[in-house]
Amino acid sequence: MIKLKNIEKYYTNKFLKTYVLRNINLEVEEGSFISVMGPSGSGKSTLLNIIGMLDTPSDGEYFFFDEPVHKLSERKLSDLHKNYIGFVFQQYHLIDELTVYENLETPLLYQKVKGSERKGKVAEVLDRFNMVAKKDLFPNQLSGGQQQLCAIARAIIAEPKLILADEPTGNLHSDQGKEIMELLKKLNEQGTTIIQVTHSKENAAYGQKIIRLFDGWIESEKQEEEKSLKN
Repeated sequence: MIKLKNIEKYYTNKFLKTYVLRNINLEVEEGSFISVMGPSGSGKSTLLNIIGMLDTPSDGEYFFFDEPVHKLSERKLSDLHKNYIGFVFQQYHLIDELTVYENLETPLLYQKVKGSERKGKVAEVLDRFNMVAKKDLFPNQLSGGQQQLCAIARAIIAEPKLILADEPTGNLHSDQGKEIMELLKKLNEQGTTIIQVTHSKENAAYGQKIIRLFDGWIESEKQEEEKSLKN
């Protein structure tokens, strides 16, 4: 599904290059669950943004379903992003001026889904996330956990092939965090590929593979064993 070959990201100031990512080689199979760990400043979010086509690498090659992302136009990148990728951010990134219903509807509007089908999909997701009673509320009227649930609901409503989650439980208390991780696990079991950035060893263990970054380099890749989480 995803192939990264010698991906590098750097910023140039006169003659000095400041590297954020160095020589990243990574393959992600469809249907897998990958956890990315590392200290602050190690390049985790930058890597996620490049995979999510929100940022471009300085060097290297990126293939997404065999499409050469590094060679594509902005329009083609935008089409790939909105048709295949759902993003879950630590800060939720809900649109404050829109209700829960309208926030959920937004990805479907981008995909030009017809009105009756949009209504059906939003109703289905509201029911699935037990948010029917909150559909007319605005984000600032929701708790942190409810906002994150809404953000995940928005990420999955268009049925993306890939969900990218950047510290998806970072602002939540432990019970809410576990609920979010169990939801991501269930989506993965249903076939959605998930890549999450996390500082939490407990959350990382939901992944089948843990990738550790340090100073922009992949320090290690560890295949997780089938463990009690799967039981």
